[in-house]
Amino acid sequence: MKFEGQSIQCSMLEGGRVELRFDLKDDSVNKFNKATLSELAEAIGLIKADPEVRGLLVTSGKDCFIVGADVTEFTEYFKNPEDQLAEWLLQVDKIFSTVEDFPFPSVTAINGFAFGGGLEFCLATSYRVMASDTRIGVPETKLGIFPGWGGTVRLSRLTGADNAIEWIAGGDQHGAEEALRIGAVDAVVPPAKVREAALDLLAQAMAGRRDWKARRLEKVSPLKLNPTETMMVFEGAKAFVAAKAGPNYPSPVAAIEAMQRGATRGRDDALAIEAAAFARMAKTPTAYNLVTIFLGDHYVGKVAKKLAKAGAKVESAAVLGAGIMGGGIAYQSASRGTRIVMKDIAEKALDLGLAEADKLLVKRVERGKLTAAAMADVLTRIRPTLSYGDFKAVDLAVEAVVENEQVKKAVLAEVEGQVREDAILASNTSTISITRLAEGLKRPQNFCGMHFFNPVHKMPLVEVIRGRASSERAVATTVGYALAMGKTPIVVNDCPGFLVNRVLFPYFAGFIMLVNEGVDFQRIDKVMEKFGWPMGPAYLLDVVGIDTAHHADGVMAREFPDRMAHEGRTAIEAMFELKRFGQKNGKGFYAYVPDRKGAPKKEADPEVPAILQPLARADAAPVTDQDIIDRMMLPMIIECSRCLEDRIVATPVEVDIGLVYGLGFPPFRGGALRYADAVGLRALCEKAEKLKRLGRLYEPTAQMQKLAEAGLGFHQEK
Repeated sequence: MKFEGQSIQCSMLEGGRVELRFDLKDDSVNKFNKATLSELAEAIGLIKADPEVRGLLVTSGKDCFIVGADVTEFTEYFKNPEDQLAEWLLQVDKIFSTVEDFPFPSVTAINGFAFGGGLEFCLATSYRVMASDTRIGVPETKLGIFPGWGGTVRLSRLTGADNAIEWIAGGDQHGAEEALRIGAVDAVVPPAKVREAALDLLAQAMAGRRDWKARRLEKVSPLKLNPTETMMVFEGAKAFVAAKAGPNYPSPVAAIEAMQRGATRGRDDALAIEAAAFARMAKTPTAYNLVTIFLGDHYVGKVAKKLAKAGAKVESAAVLGAGIMGGGIAYQSASRGTRIVMKDIAEKALDLGLAEADKLLVKRVERGKLTAAAMADVLTRIRPTLSYGDFKAVDLAVEAVVENEQVKKAVLAEVEGQVREDAILASNTSTISITRLAEGLKRPQNFCGMHFFNPVHKMPLVEVIRGRASSERAVATTVGYALAMGKTPIVVNDCPGFLVNRVLFPYFAGFIMLVNEGVDFQRIDKVMEKFGWPMGPAYLLDVVGIDTAHHADGVMAREFPDRMAHEGRTAIEAMFELKRFGQKNGKGFYAYVPDRKGAPKKEADPEVPAILQPLARADAAPVTDQDIIDRMMLPMIIECSRCLEDRIVATPVEVDIGLVYGLGFPPFRGGALRYADAVGLRALCEKAEKLKRLGRLYEPTAQMQKLAEAGLGFHQEK
């Protein structure tokens, strides 16, 4: 038999074997889109009907197997009623089950990556051979759903319920060694031998040296657990996973429940249970919002990659300032393959920067993510120096010295004289105007902002700031460097605080007003953590550093006095005056003591209520938890709208991704503007009207009012 499609090609090999190859034309990766599924059904039908076929080999014509389902297409299915969505899932299940039910063995050669639906298809074949450098996994819970094409059914029967629960609930990627250990694959070989080894395994099965029928019987039968074992495995896992995932992320527990209900059933009944449970999860707000974050990430990445083409490739970089931030930038650059010179004026600072990079690398080695040899290679890409001797070779230099305008201007002017005329300069500043920083430069067109977030290795976002004189080449080159570092860059226009800090400080301003009305800061933290923030505003201020926040708050109050200036003393000022700088010196709104691993552990500090009590107004009215949420979130949403009106950022998608990746805004809410759309702009404007006594911080923008009147949202603007 022969089949030649746009996504799938089939050809006969000797000995009655047929090779089905996934190779999506005009694309760098294979994915399950509608066209691929349609062709797969057709190809499988032809194979089933051909009496000469006695064995099936499944391969990929790409550097990876299948990256998963095409989420951009399948979100349309999610809009259907639950029963229709479940029916569609079962139709795909029939295609996969047909492969599983073939009257001959089948083997998949897995290379590169196999995620989500790609791995689920692999599980339907009799055996799996995996290249040693391949990563596999079922990441669907990260989208608020779970495997819906037989993953909960087949993975639990192949690897055992406990392993399947860990893989599905965690949603992580896994290497070949682990996959072999738990039985997800049957062999691991060097990448160059994966097809050859798969053919050999197929020959063994066809010759009767492998009992592939017994393997199939295991996959289509109920799980081999007695009632007591079933209860212990699933009930214990549900309690543990529920505690870890929290109430805002229901899909991991729903996946376990689907597995549990299907454990005593045969394959087809279990698949029906999985499909129905998946359909319920797909209709939840959490799934909707997490999918929008996924799609937003793709959109932002696509914009960045397109822009980066207009820039120069950064082969070698430099960072000025070798503290924690400079060391983090050096680590991130070197670990992703770009050589970097790390300069400071003090040997002690260089030691600190290298220690930061070393610490991060050691952690990766300890977790098995990196070999000692690879760690050594990364460290050789970081060159510490007290001089500018190597700067003529760098393509881009990042200034990361103290957040002081005059100091930064002096350093930038100095380094400009040490680099090539075509080299790009970037400032890692969180609040200072890029346009003003460019004033003392001879080549301001080669300068822009590159704002990293702390800790650099964890926070995905980089704001690339376009000053008034910044050229497209400077911005594009910096975006390309951020991408090479594994970051998500968003281009913003110059303004005080740029995007993230500009919208963060109105949020803090809402907090300050509440504290000044006598609301307990610990209560505010608990309410906002319940809302979904990883930490409440007081705890966040401690982590950022009260001294840093005090400086930035002053900048924002000076630049936006109509809404960010404060009347009277604030909680931030009270902490700053007492040198309670937060985690960095062990006391802020909370006290911090090292835990067993040396990390700062938050504790209530009995001194703080007395510090804050003099700030509280005696005539303040009581507030509900919802009042706290509204008073914290409205200023942030309104300032996001102002950023769109002022063209600081191009789209609501970039605002939401910026806040999720730069601030840890609750992903399950989809971002500040998705949250605003969910509440409804009309309702938000009504809430703001009741709070107008608090000043312009709570005054809706013209954009918000216009959208509210039209019954639209930020993401529905016509």
